Amino acid sequence: MKKKLIVPLGIALAAILVSCGGTEESSLPIQSAGTGGSSEIVDADENTPVFSVFNGELERNIKIQVLENDTAKELGYLDELLDAFNEKYAEYGIEAVDANIDQYSDLAQDGPYGYGPDVLYQANDVIMKYTEARHVYPIPSWEVEAFENLPEAAVKAYQGVDSGVRYTYGVPINAQAGMLFYRKDMVPENSDANQNGTPDMVESWNALWKYSKDINAADPTKRGYAKALYDVYFSSGYLFSYGAYVFGDGGQNPLDIGFNKGEAWKGAQIIRQLAEVIGPTCVDDSINTTCYGQLARGEIFATMTTPDVTENFITEMRAQYETEGLSYAEADAKARENLVIAGLPQLPASGDLSEEDPELIDMQAMGGINGYAISAYTKVPNAALEFVKFATSYEMVKLREEMLGVAPCREDVVAESDSDISENIYSRLESGLITLMPSISEVAQIWTPGESFNKDLATDPTRAPADQKYKTQEDYQKGLDDMCDQILEAITTLA
Repeated sequence: MKKKLIVPLGIALAAILVSCGGTEESSLPIQSAGTGGSSEIVDADENTPVFSVFNGELERNIKIQVLENDTAKELGYLDELLDAFNEKYAEYGIEAVDANIDQYSDLAQDGPYGYGPDVLYQANDVIMKYTEARHVYPIPSWEVEAFENLPEAAVKAYQGVDSGVRYTYGVPINAQAGMLFYRKDMVPENSDANQNGTPDMVESWNALWKYSKDINAADPTKRGYAKALYDVYFSSGYLFSYGAYVFGDGGQNPLDIGFNKGEAWKGAQIIRQLAEVIGPTCVDDSINTTCYGQLARGEIFATMTTPDVTENFITEMRAQYETEGLSYAEADAKARENLVIAGLPQLPASGDLSEEDPELIDMQAMGGINGYAISAYTKVPNAALEFVKFATSYEMVKLREEMLGVAPCREDVVAESDSDISENIYSRLESGLITLMPSISEVAQIWTPGESFNKDLATDPTRAPADQKYKTQEDYQKGLDDMCDQILEAITTLA
């Protein structure tokens, strides 16, 4: 059964929307939130009134303000995209330009005053929070070729129900989820006992934990695995692997908080054990920005992050090799040879990293889907839709993968890809090993309580034995229960 997007009741919406270029009456229908008294949900189609704004008549001699992420701008992809689009649509006088605003800008705050973009590229949870007060237009999916090649899980991340009608509010581009980044040249010889092509120390968290202890014992200034364990986005995967979830009903019921469900306490124990080998840096976010240089200098062996920052590692490693006397080309080649991006190690079914020869299970991870949406404040909806069609085409998604190292959602791009990263994330998404961030606004309330609990866990190994808080299953369970209570209180207080 498909679930409904939970929309807060009592939202007052004005019938006048301020566009990117001024104020005028919007063609976006303003209706009361909810299901309109009917329990039946129907899918939007070309006869749904809101889509009348997309009449197929391209606006002429206009500019489309496009909000992209910083990585796409820094690595040149946005320039390639804009140049290609502008060349194709020059005869119409249509020009797409960088909105030149921060990627984390808030459409709900900026749009009504004319400062928002016409088209925005952001994560599903960000875009979907705009749907509750209708800050973005639904997408006429039947007009966008990309939807013929998108997996159901990715599309669902951008679907919601308003007044009994199911809409799709964004076009998925790429999936994000954690992967293991490590240094190939730091792997000792004869480290593939089963000869499957994967070093022993990255096949399981038990092996990586032990290898990390060995590295630190040999040189106290170095670490094996290093990561900010306070980070809920990455650390929640340890909980999910043992039966936890974010919200019930497929992520749509925020009153059913699942971080403490199943045997999630085992995942909490994993986090605490990892803190023992990472050290004090795991309780803040400094490692998230210093890990690139640390990996390049050989100060750490491995970390977990998302594929879109691959070039950050390459840049630091290349610079390090250049200081050792290599040319730019030689340094770049060596960096790409020695940086390995792999799937996540398996976890012990027992939840104990010190267990020898454990039964292993696949690790789950929190993930997200990045995509394009159209602002409800745009004065050029048809040109904006044309840009979205172009930006989500096979050619541009393929180029995005090649330039940025992201994992595309389009099945046809993945099928033709030489990237192990794309195949890994796509298969994990399809098999359910990636838990997508819920596309409802209440997800904003999980981060602060989650971070506080993770910091408490990660700090525990540094406390005096008598002061340590997490020693038994009951201790871990209580910590998780308290965290969920705090999340629930935040949700119900703000509702």
